[in-house]
Amino acid sequence: QVQLVESGGGLVQAGGSLRLSCAASGRTFSSYTVGWFRRAPGEEREFVATISWSTGNTYYADSVKGRFTISRDNAKNMMYLQMNSLKPEDTAVYYCGASRAVGEPLMFQRLYDYWGQGAQVAVSS
Repeated sequence: QVQLVESGGGLVQAGGSLRLSCAASGRTFSSYTVGWFRRAPGEEREFVATISWSTGNTYYADSVKGRFTISRDNAKNMMYLQMNSLKPEDTAVYYCGASRAVGEPLMFQRLYDYWGQGAQVAVSS
């Protein structure tokens, strides 16, 4: 069982930066692939980024590639999403997820077993 809690959301101007954190409970966190998804108002939840537990490889949605960076610290049971050069279209609720599925990249939310409660990110123009 893994419990996830996001923090670090907020309001920022376009071009600014935010870092989202996700704290995980559970001794086996290091063996889970973790990822970030987001849901914009009126939209479906979509993939943002993921990092494999086994290889450390990272994958990003085209819309955030080059601006966002996903990372994890297994010793602290933490994962992060550094968001730079934010745009108004990045406004969404951001969710961290953990998956026991095998393979990579895990870009589909149905492959994730655990989710955080979400963190609101708002980017003003």
